[in-house]
Amino acid sequence: MNIAHLFVYGTLRAGFDDPMARCLRSAARLIGPARARGALYRVAAYPGFVPGGEDWVTGDLFALTDAAATLAWLDDYEECAPHFPHPHEYRRARLTVAGPDGPVDAWTYIYARAVAGLDRIDGGDFLSEG
Repeated sequence: MNIAHLFVYGTLRAGFDDPMARCLRSAARLIGPARARGALYRVAAYPGFVPGGEDWVTGDLFALTDAAATLAWLDDYEECAPHFPHPHEYRRARLTVAGPDGPVDAWTYIYARAVAGLDRIDGGDFLSEG
């Protein structure tokens, strides 16, 4: 069976008390902590993830029970579904993350705008940011 995975790093994390995070926890199975190469930036009350580089971003890895349905409502939440006007703030893409049991290919939401002028979240962990 081919299981779809999702890497989240901000307001959808298991440790974040938000209605959408709770919705994700009910729609998917939390596998555990995960990390991805990249950087986090504070966009507003939420972060933006830019992959690449040598630094690590901390997040959570989920297994999606109904990937098509879950990704559809997440695309709406992240405002990157086709019916939203361009340019989108985020884009959904696959990347390899370091999961609790090793490397896993997972969907994630990548910040799609320029990061100039945004504050970088040192340490790459949105939940531990002061």
